[in-house]
Parts: sequence; C-alpha cells; structure tokens
Amino acid sequence: MWTPFFRRPRLRYESLEPIRAEIFGVERFEQHAETLAAAQIVHHRLRRGVPLLPRLEDNARVLRASYRVLTQAVQRDQAISPAAEWLIDNIHIVEEQIREIREGLPARYYRELPKLAAGHLVSHPRLYGLAWAYVAHTDSRFDAELLESFTRAYQRVTPLTMGELWALPISLRLILVENLRRIAEGMVDARVARVEAGELADMLLDATERRSDDVMPALAPYENAPLAGPFAVELVQRLRESDPAVMPVMGWLEERLAAQGTTPDEIVRREHLSQLAAHATTVNIITSMRQISAYDWAVFFENVSLVERALRREATRTYPQMDFATRDIYRHVIETLARGAGVPELEIAERALSRASAGTKATDEERTGHVGYYLIHEGRRSFEREVGYRPAASRRVRGALRIFAAPAYLGTIGFVSALLVALLLVYTAQLEVGWTTLVVLALLSLVPATDLAIAVLHQDITELFPPRRLPKLDFESGVPEGHNTLVAVPTMLTDEAEARGQIENLERHYLASAKGHIAYAILSDWKDADVESLPEDDRLLAVAAGCLSNLNARYGPRPDGGPRFLLLHRHRAWNPGEGRWMGWERKRGKIHELNRLLRGADDTTFLPRGDGLTDVPEGVRHVITLDADTRLPLGAAHRLIGAMAHPLNRPQFDSEQQRVTDGFGILQPRITPMLPAAGEGSLYHAIFAGPTGIDPYASAVSDVYQDLFGEGSYVGKGIYDVDAFEASLADRVPENALLSHDLFEGAFARTGLVTDVELFDDFPAHYETSARRVHRWARGDWQLVPWVLGSPPSVNGRPPSATPPAISRWKMIDNLRRTLSPISTFVLLVAGWMLLPVSPLLWTGFVVATIAMPAAVPVLTGFMPRRRGIARRSHLRAVIEDLADALARVALAVVFLPNRAVLMADAIVRTLLRLYVTRRRLLEWVTAARAGRGASTSPTQIYRRMWPAVVLTGVAFALLLVVRPEGALAALPVALLWIASP
Repeated sequence: MWTPFFRRPRLRYESLEPIRAEIFGVERFEQHAETLAAAQIVHHRLRRGVPLLPRLEDNARVLRASYRVLTQAVQRDQAISPAAEWLIDNIHIVEEQIREIREGLPARYYRELPKLAAGHLVSHPRLYGLAWAYVAHTDSRFDAELLESFTRAYQRVTPLTMGELWALPISLRLILVENLRRIAEGMVDARVARVEAGELADMLLDATERRSDDVMPALAPYENAPLAGPFAVELVQRLRESDPAVMPVMGWLEERLAAQGTTPDEIVRREHLSQLAAHATTVNIITSMRQISAYDWAVFFENVSLVERALRREATRTYPQMDFATRDIYRHVIETLARGAGVPELEIAERALSRASAGTKATDEERTGHVGYYLIHEGRRSFEREVGYRPAASRRVRGALRIFAAPAYLGTIGFVSALLVALLLVYTAQLEVGWTTLVVLALLSLVPATDLAIAVLHQDITELFPPRRLPKLDFESGVPEGHNTLVAVPTMLTDEAEARGQIENLERHYLASAKGHIAYAILSDWKDADVESLPEDDRLLAVAAGCLSNLNARYGPRPDGGPRFLLLHRHRAWNPGEGRWMGWERKRGKIHELNRLLRGADDTTFLPRGDGLTDVPEGVRHVITLDADTRLPLGAAHRLIGAMAHPLNRPQFDSEQQRVTDGFGILQPRITPMLPAAGEGSLYHAIFAGPTGIDPYASAVSDVYQDLFGEGSYVGKGIYDVDAFEASLADRVPENALLSHDLFEGAFARTGLVTDVELFDDFPAHYETSARRVHRWARGDWQLVPWVLGSPPSVNGRPPSATPPAISRWKMIDNLRRTLSPISTFVLLVAGWMLLPVSPLLWTGFVVATIAMPAAVPVLTGFMPRRRGIARRSHLRAVIEDLADALARVALAVVFLPNRAVLMADAIVRTLLRLYVTRRRLLEWVTAARAGRGASTSPTQIYRRMWPAVVLTGVAFALLLVVRPEGALAALPVALLWIASP
C-alpha cells in the first residue's frame, strides 16, 4: 500500500494521546492542586515503583526514529507540519535534555520517593503525578511563578519531602519528553496515513484516466476500519474538484465519514485544529525545556520548601544569613534524620528549632542557640537520641571511627606497617640470612612500609568519609562591619621590579574581593644585610609607597574613611644567631607584630610614616595572609571571611590549655598550583604539579585529617582570627628557634580546612628549585623536635608551654618520617644488594614497587567511574593519563633517590647541629622568587650542585664490588641511572 520507507515495525507503540487538559487560571489551578493532593493515595513503604529510565530510553528511541522519518520527508521535498519543523530544528535541545535526565536520575534516589498507590500513574512517584497535572493543565508551558503557586497549594493539604521538591525539575523534563514523544509519534502516524491516502488517490485518478469501469474494488480494504483523520483529509483534498468519474468515491467517503459522525468539511477543520494544537504544544515543550535548564531551581526550592520556611524562623537569625551550600547541608541532615527516625522532615526541623531556642535561654553562647549546633555540631548526638534516629550500619561505623579516631588511625598504621615488615622478614628469613641482616632490613624497611600503609589507609578513609564542608555566612555582597578583615602579603623589598610586581598583585587581590570592610597591606622587610641600612633602602620604600598611594587615589578610601591600601614596613634588627641585620623573626615575627599593631601596640619594628599608609583600620577581626606568589581568585576572600564568621567556626579559646579547643582560629583553603606563564612551563612542572589552573566549579574535596579528626593542617596561606591566634601562640616560641611555623601555629590555634575555597600558588618549574624548597621545609620540620619530644623550650625564663595536641604531634612526627623516607629507601635498596642472596634486579623491582604503590593506589581505586554519565572511553583515557603521570613521578623519584637522600640527610644533620650545638642560622631562608632565579638548567651547574648524590652512588657501587661483586653487573643499570640523574 505505502512505500517501505514509511514502514516502522520498531516505532509503533500503544496509541497515546498528548498530555493535554483544560487550561486553568491561577485560582482554579490552586484549587486543582489542593484537590489533587487530597485525592492521591500514597504508598510510603513501596520502594520498587515503575522504573522511569526504561521509558525514557524508549521515548528517546521513538524521538530519534521520528526525526529520521521527518528529515527524510524534507529531503524528498515533501510537505511536513509546522510541529514537525520545530522538532527537526530543535532536536539538539531534546537530545541534551535526555542526556541530562540520564545523568540526573539516580535509581536509588527515585526509589526513596513516596509512590502512588492508585490511579493511572500507580507505582509512579507521587511527585510525578503532580508534575503530570502541571504539564497537562498548562499545555506544557513552564511558568515558574505558576509552578510555585501550584506547589504551595498542593502542600497546604499534603507536604512534599525535600527530595520530592528537588526531583520536580527532572520530573517535568521526563513528562515533557514523554509528551513530545506522543506528539512526534502522531506526526509520523499522520505522515504515514497521508502517504497511504495519496497513493490511493493516485490509483483512483489513474483508473479514471484509463476509463476503468469500476474503481470501487480498490476501496474494499477500508470498508470496516474507521478512517484516520489525516488519511481522510488527504483523500478529500485530492479527490475534491477532480474528475466527475471519481464522484462515486467521494460519495463513498462521505458515507464512511457520516458513519463516524462527521463530514468532510468537519474532519478537515478538526485536522487543522489538531495540527495547530500539536504545533503549539511542541513549541511550548521546546521552549519549556530551554527555560527549565536555565532556571535557578535553588530559588524555587527555597521559596516552596516548608522546612526552609521553618528554619528561617531561627531565633539567632543566623540561618538566613548563611550561604546556600550551608543551608543545603542543614537540610540534608534533616532529611537524613527524618528518614532514619521515621518522622516527617518538618517535625525534625521544628524540634531542632525548639532545641536551639532552649539553648539560647540556657546559655549566652550564640552557637548553642543556633540550629546548626544540633544538626552538624556537638549537639548532634543528643538530638539524634531525642528524635529516635536509627542510623544505617555505614553511618554507625563512621560515627564510631570518629569517636576513636586517633587510636584507630594510629593503630591501623602501626598494624599494617608491622605486617608489611613481617612479610618482608618472612621472605628474607627463607633465604637463610643472619639475624643481624634481618634486624637491619627490619629497621630500614619500617619507613617505606609506613609510606605504603599510610597511602592505603588514607585512600580507604577518603572512600569511607565524605568531604566535610565547613558552614559559612553569605558575604558575597560585601563584608559587613564587625567582620573587618585585612589582606596581608608578607614580602621582601629586594628591587624595584619585585616591589612593583607585589603591589600589582595586591591590586589583583582587591579586584577579586572589592566589596565591604576589607583593607589590603604589604608587610615588607628589606633584604638581610651586614649593616643596618643600605643605600637603596629608602628608594625602594619610596617606590612601594608611591605605587600604593596611586592605588588609594584610584580606588578611594575604605568604608571607614581610611586608606584602603597600606604599606607596613619594618626596619632591620640585629640578629646575633644569624649574624646579620634582618626583619625580626622573619614572617613569624611579621605576623606577630602585625597582630600587636592591630591591637594598638606602639613598640613594634614597623616604621611610622606620615603618608597615612600605616593607618591600620580599627576593629580588624580577621587577617587573610598570602604569600608573595599566591593568587586570590574572585570571591575567595568573601567566602573565607564568611566561613570564619559562622558561629560554629568561631574559635573557642581554652585559657587552661592555652589553645583553641573548638571552632577554628585558622581556616586553610585548598591550594592549587598555577598554570605556568608563557615560556615558563617544563616537563617537571607538568608531571609533579598535578591538576592546575582555575576550576570555576571548585567543590569540597577529601582531606583525611579534616574528614576524620575535624581539623586540618595550616600551610601559611589562609585566614585567622587575630585574638585567638595571638592568645594561642603567646610565649610559645623563643627567638631564633623556628623557621617553619605554619604547622606549629595551626596546632595551637586549631586549623579548619575549607576545601571548597581555592587559592592558587606558583609551583617550581625545575627539580633544583623544588629540591631547595623541600630542603628548607625539612629544616623547619626538624626544628620542631623539642615539641615532638615533649620538651618545648622556655620563653623569656618562663616555664615551658604545653605540648601540641596528640594529632598535631603526630603530624609533626609524620613530617619527620617523610624526610627519612628517601634515606631509608636508598639504604634499604643498597643493603639488599649487598646482604641478600637474590638478584639485585629482583630486589630493585621489589623496592621500586614499594615506592610506586603510594602513587598508584589512588589511580587504581579510581579505575571504575565514580558517577553515572561518564563515557567509558573518556574515563579509561583519563585513568591511563593519571597512571602515566603516576608512573612518571615514580620513575623520577627513583632517579632522584640518591639526591633526595643526600638533601634530607643534610637538612636533618644541619638542623640538629644548629638546634643543639651552635644555635646559629636557624632562620636561614631565601624567598621563592630568589630560589627560582638562582636555579640553573646548565648541565655543568646542575652537576656541581648534585655532585654529592653522584659521589654517594659511586661509594655505594664500590662497596657492592667489594662485598658482593657477583651482583655488581645486575645493579650497574641503576647505578648508571643515578650517576646520570643530574
């Protein structure tokens, strides 16, 4: 009958009409929502409802097939309906919607939604019925205000869960796709019917031209079945006003239509109206898809959520001031508690508000009157008991581990390390070596074993514990008075170019965070000198002052009328330990004196000036300290200040322990390496810097210490509370004793990690620059030995201060252990060559595998995609790239092993001698910029600096020739690699 092109054996499904009903006005729509809510019967315990993804895939297949049919019709210059034109022109939008639905429709999430127990949508989510009604009575037209009023009216009868409200956008998309599928299927069915009618008309007209006696037999197949509208319309239009010989056919057609209760004119009119309706609905669907994608559904959620409305009544008024992410954390906790306690979410919210109200009356502390204290802080456990919350097994495990975090963490490291050492000893004991050899191998393998144990444990912790996001107030529109903040950049004025560069960076910091009560300061010293002043000192200071005065003229004063940009410069002080004139106590002294200056001290080493650039603002509560090479991205300062200002994060200083015991005195953001500037990139940077550049969608990431112990580690770039910081560190460090002070300060002021806020830092482009930096860090780590050993030095004749908390002391120990790792690994490798009766190549492979495992564990655990919607090929490509980077890092770690061992040994010995013998040069330091400029890529210069590693390799190989000459040949390739490492 019709051409094979139009046969669609896989396209035809049950005949379904478009989702379309009476269009209501606002008042009638709200009444319908209330009626719908009262009429729906819900089965709360039914989890396995109608699966939605299979139907989505079926709809996608039908839409793609319909698109192909209609496109080929266009290619054949055949007329199509306006609705079909819209589908063809906007198929990319439809495909994008289907892809987003697939990615955003987790089966587990939909299983938790309440299901309908009756009606044509039985076993579908209740919200699906609400969305269906909305689409039907708006003819698929999205109107955010109308949807809000419809949802509010529904909840006047039946409250919706927060999960249902968040699922509303994707439910609307599902139903719009379903509706478009029905219309598209109707388009193709109409197209097929028209072609069939056209072929019939051609046959009838051809028979008439041939003067055939009777054309009626050709109509026999259509005698019994009703005539489809498009078929009848096409036949009417083709036969009307044709040869009179076909008038019997027109008579037959009129009779058939009359039997169906219509006429030719009426069916043409109906078909025309049907096409107009299909066109209008298709336009509405496509337009609504665009609007739904662009709409801010967070605003909709907070406008209609009953839980949100309740929480905003909090007495302290903290909740409405928080940013959206923090409010969402609170709401998710309420959702979890409601599910685990089997009570409505609104009841959980009301009971939390009651606890907060009682807390306000019982104490004067703002945080106990804040609802978050009972949802995400110390009041959580008692509140769980009050509401009858029954946590899942995984949550119980996490809760128990957090309670016994330190013993569980340290005990696991000790057990796994001992197990790895024991396995090595069992293997070597079978080689019939002596007890002395076993003891030596056990001691040497302990540090590499802990490397592997810690890598595996940390990976397991990040898998078990979700990232802990700290709550924040929303200061996006500006930092209010009362949270005045100073952005301070400690630096050294060494030459004009560097001074101008630092002030340009300060201007960038301002442009990234220009709103509110924030001031910006350069904290500068002159470079170290043998005399108190140098001829260029005043000139450099004048250049810096002039640049900052220009900035103040360009951008205007602070809200309090003072200068926005400050120059706080210190004069040199004689340091007998260094034997030089220099800034007092370097950066640690700068920060300490800045804090005193902010609190009115007039006996600091900051130079007074008459140009207003030293007029620090009054009431500064927080200081954001950045290194000279740090970049502050847009909005990061406001988010850090907002986190510091939240009641649950504010530091609680314990006067007996002389440290912050709750809240945080310091907040440390995530530090990401910067992309190298043009011409400054290198292979070393590409391999070791890791992910670089600005991530516009930075989100919280895992950190073992923050997620497990509730506190992170300070690395010197972040925000601190001035009073808590000073109180925690008062009289803890004598002069000329501490170079690397960040971890130490974070131990007593207590550091919180804000991993969803990023700062950007330069990363060394060459190995030599990195090696110098690591050497400096190692010296600073070993200066903490007195505090690690529990014998901190006295300050100004006062008794020694308290030792750091246990977990902070472990961090210090772990840093010392890491400095020993290359030494012990190198000696273990060489000792195995000499002492074990196995091939040096086999032993080398074993040690290299030990080095590789900590780098390979994160890559291997990420082999399977963590979320849906990721193409297997692209994920596999990313895994291969990560694995290649890890192998490259391992290979270079093996190549540079002797040099790293020499560097660490030098740092350890040098520091211990200075610490316990000479007491000199403990503050030896060069800026990162000077270290980078001092690095050389000349092979001759590199060999001159790395010669100790080459000599060490030669000595080790010579000893191997003496002790076990038969193994020298097998060890020769590794030795040559080490000799060539520079």
